[in-house]
Amino acid sequence: MPVLYDQWPHDGLSRPWHSLYPKCVPVNLEYPREPLGWLLEDAAAHYPEKIACRYYNQKVSYRELLSQARRFAAVLKREGFQPGDRVGVLLPNVPEYLVVLFGTWMAGGIIVALSPLMVASAASALAHNTGCRVVVTLDVLLPLVCHGKQQPDLVLLTSLSSRMPRLARLGYAWVRFRRIGFRRPRPGTKLRDLQEALDGAPEKYMPVAIDTESPAYILPTGGTTGSPKAVVLSHRNLMANACQLSRWSLGRSGEETILAVIPFFHCYGLSTCLLSGVAMGATLVMHHRFRPASVVPLIEKHRPSVIFAVPAMLSALNAVVRHNKKSDLTSLKVCISGGAPLPQQVAEEFSKLTGCVVVEGYGLSEASPVTHAGPLDGTAVPGTIGVPLSDTDARIVDIATGTETLPCGEVGELVVRGPQVMLGYWNNQAATDRVLRDGWLYTGDLATCDEHGCFRIVDRKKDMIIVSGFKVYPADVEEVLRGYPGVVDAAIVGQPDEESGELVKAILVVEPDVNFNRRDFDAFARRSLSAHQRPMVVETQTEDLPRNFLGKVLRRDLRETLTQIPVHS
Repeated sequence: MPVLYDQWPHDGLSRPWHSLYPKCVPVNLEYPREPLGWLLEDAAAHYPEKIACRYYNQKVSYRELLSQARRFAAVLKREGFQPGDRVGVLLPNVPEYLVVLFGTWMAGGIIVALSPLMVASAASALAHNTGCRVVVTLDVLLPLVCHGKQQPDLVLLTSLSSRMPRLARLGYAWVRFRRIGFRRPRPGTKLRDLQEALDGAPEKYMPVAIDTESPAYILPTGGTTGSPKAVVLSHRNLMANACQLSRWSLGRSGEETILAVIPFFHCYGLSTCLLSGVAMGATLVMHHRFRPASVVPLIEKHRPSVIFAVPAMLSALNAVVRHNKKSDLTSLKVCISGGAPLPQQVAEEFSKLTGCVVVEGYGLSEASPVTHAGPLDGTAVPGTIGVPLSDTDARIVDIATGTETLPCGEVGELVVRGPQVMLGYWNNQAATDRVLRDGWLYTGDLATCDEHGCFRIVDRKKDMIIVSGFKVYPADVEEVLRGYPGVVDAAIVGQPDEESGELVKAILVVEPDVNFNRRDFDAFARRSLSAHQRPMVVETQTEDLPRNFLGKVLRRDLRETLTQIPVHS
């Protein structure tokens, strides 16, 4: 267990807010002053024959992974690739992701994360706006690359079909034909098979000299204002976060196995599973998509000890084990959940069914992404995101100006500072200046800090509702409404109102066979909530709430798409 509370790093910075958070004192860790390619070099030097990653029946050792990464760097060099050039990666969690990632960094390039969930126009726009010369993708995702007039110089293709079971392979071939047919990139774009390119490249390749403060990774994000932007993370940012996470009591170096189903194209999966896993010399058990029916057998077969997850994943795994008592997930020892608020009952059930220590963490793409996590020594406080990671400062500031540090217990905006905080937004200085002020990252999340130094997220700053001058935090109301009989889930949004400014609007997911009684529900709300917190507008539905791929409820979609139901007296 790493020491969580020691002394302030000796950086000469004044911290007048230190006395307000008596236990929020991160230790001063030393991080390798190396580019990210060093992580793979170091893992291969210490654990050359250890399995770095598994995917279906495919397994790749650290020695083999390093060889392939060097070959990919040689492929780029042969194509005239220069340090600082960009490579777009449009892949799910497959071994090729690691090959391309580390190979690009060894060649001095910058990775641009393209999501398979993007529409073609968005994927091609991001690749074009960041100047991707090369894109590596699956054959079935080629249409996302072959869109519009601006296309990359080189497209390298790989496929899942040869590694899939026979029946899945047939389905994959059908999807590939439907999506691609005889479509090809525009004239001038070279199309090559990735494996053939690697086989024809020399293994001996000397990595280029790289400034660790230079960009390493670009990924799209909604940011703190909801408008599409691209976060730029440096080698130092990602190296620091990988080290912070790998030293958070995840286990022993060279001995652990991590279930890696959180997408690598999102910063959460990249840092927690991929980079921290390589930093630990762990084995990554991959799958390209989270499906309980696929993931449970993976856990039973490969016995991972560490899982990074989102609450929806844990809830789904709970359901599997609950209905199939023979399911064995007891190899899991450590679980960190992020991406969305973790319901306490979900965490408790998962811990009971697996024997796993379950804690909640917090982060955002602009911070590589993790800034907080619950301690794994049994002292984590349920309902909180834990304490700041090593070398990470955090405080709560007033919402109006962002300059006054608030004492314990008061709600304000969470701001953080640490080596994992981004360089800025790609070609967007104005947006960068809004969220990076005097070295602090303004997260846009409302939070509190208790007397023990544990932080709790209250809500997004933009989601806060003001009713006749009273502040309403949706998460607080949602937690209460989930306790009403027949309500599976709840989301709270603000609805404009001439008299009070805003009304509290509840969207309830109810069980299909439940006859929802509005009068009884209102009586429950009167007993459980303050007057300004009570929903005045209520909608019910049986389908799930709109969510992003990490399981976070998209309240903006609810505000824009759902129609008003008259208020019943």
